[in-house]
Amino acid sequence: MTVRPIRARHGSMAAVPGLSRWWSSRSDTDRIEIYTRWSFHLTLAGLPFLVLLVTVSAYRSRGTAWDLLLAAAALTTTAACVVVAETGFRRGTVPPGPVAAAVAAGVLTVAAGVAVTEARGEDGVPNPAGPWLVGVVAAAVLVALSVVVPYRPLAALSAVAAVLAAVVSALRGVPVLAAGIVGLSILVALVFFVGAFRFSVWLLDVVREQERARGVQAQLAVAEERLRFARDLHDVMGRNLSAIAVKSQLAEQLVRRGRPEAADEVAAIGALAGSSLAEVREVVRGYRAVDLRSELAGARSVLRAAGIDCTVTGEDAQLSEEAQVVLGWVVREAVTNVLRHGSGGTCTIAVDAGDREVSLTVTNTVAGDVGAWGSGLTGLSERLAAAGGRLSAGRRDGDFVLVGEVPA
Repeated sequence: MTVRPIRARHGSMAAVPGLSRWWSSRSDTDRIEIYTRWSFHLTLAGLPFLVLLVTVSAYRSRGTAWDLLLAAAALTTTAACVVVAETGFRRGTVPPGPVAAAVAAGVLTVAAGVAVTEARGEDGVPNPAGPWLVGVVAAAVLVALSVVVPYRPLAALSAVAAVLAAVVSALRGVPVLAAGIVGLSILVALVFFVGAFRFSVWLLDVVREQERARGVQAQLAVAEERLRFARDLHDVMGRNLSAIAVKSQLAEQLVRRGRPEAADEVAAIGALAGSSLAEVREVVRGYRAVDLRSELAGARSVLRAAGIDCTVTGEDAQLSEEAQVVLGWVVREAVTNVLRHGSGGTCTIAVDAGDREVSLTVTNTVAGDVGAWGSGLTGLSERLAAAGGRLSAGRRDGDFVLVGEVPA
């Protein structure tokens, strides 16, 4: 016995494999648009049949020429309405030609229909086909125009069609009150159909806008991930490469002097290179953690190796995990800037933990003026802003001061 997998079906289209695959390949937005547009067009395409249905009762033909004129006018109205509606659906600019053609063809259809139905019905009995023909044609034309014409002109045209239907009824001998009811009924029907189709088009626009918003959101997510990667790579490699450069110079001098400490510096360079490689891998994976205490200890060691006297205070402060991570990045960027601008001098790193805010201040006599912030300080400022903090940098009493503040 062979067991066949049960495949998902998509309504009745499962019986048509090609159509089913095509429908399955469309997005939800495309499906909504296809359904809305084609239901719209099929409704307009039914206009000739509605015209014939309205005028077929008690039919006594006035001649083949009138019948052909009525059919041609109905088909012309349908074609013009479909062109106008399709252009509106595609949100293009509708030229005045199709709009004028739709209105003119609609008027011609009404005139021909009224003329054809003039002799229909039994003698002495008013024939109601004429006013309802006005309503059917007006509905098709106004529904097509609803996607390209503002509300007020649509309301005015609906009122004109309703008045015209009432006048046609009155001229056929229908009592004035009944003719008014016919006109009012047609007006209500026109408002309903035009409003329904206008709402459908608006809803389709909303769905399209949401689809575009999702696309933009996905692009922003990709851009943010690229920015994160570039920023993290800069932070990791900036400090570590600066430290490797300093220790390499120190090892070179020790080797030239024949000092045994050279082997220790070379080993430290290898360890820094290994840790840099590990951190780069963590950057790629997106799971890199930063510990403030480790960063402070590393900063003290690297700066002293570069001949910069480093003092750290407040390193035992109890901070939240988020504050430690963000301030750890502040230490990294600050140390990178100090090493980049030379050797000698002093550097003080102070951690001050308050009840509501934690600040980390790096003061040094080595780094130059901040000038235009580079990518490092810009990325650091963005990190602090994302955590609800802020970054400031500049000269104070001849020293360069970098201050990072985050919520406690």
